[in-house]
Amino acid sequence: MKILVTGGSGYIGSHTCLELLKMNYEVAVIDNLSNSKKTSLKRVEKITKNKIDFFKVDLLDLKKLNHVFDKFTPDAVIHFAGKKAVGESVIKPIEYYKNNLGGTINLIEVMKNHNIKKLIFSSSCTVYGLPNKVPIKEDFPVSAVNPYGRTKLFIEFLLQDVSQSDPNWNIIVLRYFNPVGADQSGIIGEDPNGIPNNLFPYITQVAVGKLPILSIYGNDYPTPDGTCIRDYIHVSDLAFGHVKAIDKLRKSSGTNTYNLGTGKGYSVLEVLSTFEKVTGKNIPHRFVKRREGDVSASYSDTTKARRELGWKANKNLEDMCKDAWHFQSLNPRGYN
Repeated sequence: MKILVTGGSGYIGSHTCLELLKMNYEVAVIDNLSNSKKTSLKRVEKITKNKIDFFKVDLLDLKKLNHVFDKFTPDAVIHFAGKKAVGESVIKPIEYYKNNLGGTINLIEVMKNHNIKKLIFSSSCTVYGLPNKVPIKEDFPVSAVNPYGRTKLFIEFLLQDVSQSDPNWNIIVLRYFNPVGADQSGIIGEDPNGIPNNLFPYITQVAVGKLPILSIYGNDYPTPDGTCIRDYIHVSDLAFGHVKAIDKLRKSSGTNTYNLGTGKGYSVLEVLSTFEKVTGKNIPHRFVKRREGDVSASYSDTTKARRELGWKANKNLEDMCKDAWHFQSLNPRGYN
């Protein structure tokens, strides 16, 4: 089976390509490399000793996108490509809507023209907005609170409309919680541009000396230690969720939505303490004011994914910390 992965050189995309190649899928990647490096795919090829067909193409370029489909003709598409920084989306909303929505519309149009109607979409728990309770189930109300989250939500609506208009479409929406860690080899991992927006790469960059101190946003939340609680999931578990979703694509129809998380919540201070225990590194930190829009606690109910995909997360918080540090320590400057 041939799988086309958009945004495949990114953090989650590269780990998913790794899992697909391990399962003997033929893989091609489309990426404009605006927020990733092709090095990640070269390293995936090194690990698996398999080749990835790579196309440096922007999804907004309809002509080049059609050319990719003419050349590769996939059986299914996994769609990761898109801008993803919440803070940046608030500053540049038009850019986010144009890129994320426009790119997806082009992708759907080209897939339709080539009669390829199997799609897995990379969504996010941000579509739940500010949930009133936890754990979060797939049927909870959706209401994103920033432009990035709204692009994910609008794409979900778009995909529902597409599948309702044509019963031959088979679409799976995967709502990720908080992907962290790295492949246990330490060869591929998370390498964000600039100062990280997410907790784990922030911690590892402080640990390796790239950043001086960890800023923790708020210590007055209604949680046991005052810091936010999140559902962190090992990126390798998350990547394997896409393999299980491909199995589901063979059997189902319409649009199906699944949470991918561990179903457990950890506070920022719990993560920090676990990282220090696992690695033996002391992480200097300070508390700063809350970020607007951060909820006190967010973690998933993964019952549906276990029941319908036969998938569950297997790695624990210690694994996440150990593997994140392994990659960062072996690659102190990331992929550079």
